[in-house]
Amino acid sequence: MDQESTIPQSDPFSLFEIWFGEAKASEPNDPNAMALATANPQARPSVRMVLLKGHGAHWGSGGGFVFYTNAESRKGEEIRANMHASLLFHWKSLRRQIRIEGPLEEVSSDQADAYFHSRPRGSQIGSAASDQSRPLPDRKLYLDRVASLEERYPEGDIPRPPHWTGFVLSPLAIEFWQDRDYRLHDRRRFTRSSPTEAWSNTLLYP
Repeated sequence: MDQESTIPQSDPFSLFEIWFGEAKASEPNDPNAMALATANPQARPSVRMVLLKGHGAHWGSGGGFVFYTNAESRKGEEIRANMHASLLFHWKSLRRQIRIEGPLEEVSSDQADAYFHSRPRGSQIGSAASDQSRPLPDRKLYLDRVASLEERYPEGDIPRPPHWTGFVLSPLAIEFWQDRDYRLHDRRRFTRSSPTEAWSNTLLYP
């Protein structure tokens, strides 16, 4: 039985990049899918899957993980009320998980514009037509709104709705989990007191 940890004590952003690259090579669908957990002012949590759209040391105050959303959705309202969240990547084919926790900050308008207009035109229209998380009497109403926008903007980019934006999670904790035989799993947790501080790390019991 291997006596040493398989998770090195390296910079966690660099280690994430390695694991993410391996996930992109092995996962059949959406290796950038991650669970995003938020909580409302009453501390009631909710979780949903979103897509990672940027990451690395150049994001946020001290490196971060980026996703985009409708800020008037349930998750957007919870984020605006409580600018902290957790992320979870689960790559089943690699038998790995990464948990990430920390404060959030909103991206700039220029960054939100750039990403919104990098999306396929149909996705731009679908987002602009959606009152995300709000009750929908029937699907036809939504599709009618999509058709109306297609008619209004027959070509080119769609203006980004002001409530469609992005957030950067600047982690204070990143935990790497690797499955091992007999559930003797390998876990290493990196922590720092603020997004500009140096990382410390420790192994955790599985």
